[in-house]
Amino acid sequence: MKKGFLLLLFIAGFGLASSLHAQEGDVTSSASRNNLLGIRISSSDAAVNHSITYKRFISSEVALEGLLSFTDPGALGILVEKHTLLGSSGIQWFWGAGAYFGFSGGRRFGAQGAIGLDYIVPSLPLNFSLDWKPELNFTKQFSFEPAALGFSVRFVF
Repeated sequence: MKKGFLLLLFIAGFGLASSLHAQEGDVTSSASRNNLLGIRISSSDAAVNHSITYKRFISSEVALEGLLSFTDPGALGILVEKHTLLGSSGIQWFWGAGAYFGFSGGRRFGAQGAIGLDYIVPSLPLNFSLDWKPELNFTKQFSFEPAALGFSVRFVF
C-alpha cells in the first residue's frame, strides 16, 4: 500500500513538474524553483526517516522544508534552511534547524539540524540533495541520533 502510494505520488509529481517545466523555461532561475516535491531516503534510526519531502523557497537563499514519514516511527518534521551557492556549478550547500513530532511508535518530540548539498538539474525539473539531519529527542527517552543521513530526489515546479 505504501509503495503504491509513493509510486502514484512520484508519477503525478513528474507529470505536474514536466508540464510546468514546459511553461516556465529555465528551472534554475529563482522565480521558477520555488517549490520542490519528492521523496527522501534516510537511515532507519532517525525519527524522521524515509519520507515525502516538500521544500518551498521563501527567498533566494531561505527555504522551508516539510518532511512526512509514514514508516515506523511515523513523524512530521519542519526545517528552516539557509542555502548558499558554491561557485558557478549550480551546487548549493545548506544548513538549518527545526523540530519534529513523532505520531506512531510512541509519541516523540525533538529538534533537528540540517547540513547538506543541493543541486537542481538545469535542463530538467529535478533536484538532488544529500544531507545530514541529526536529531535530539526530548521525550520518551532523552537521546541524540547522529545517524540521520539522507538522499532526496524532488521535482521542481
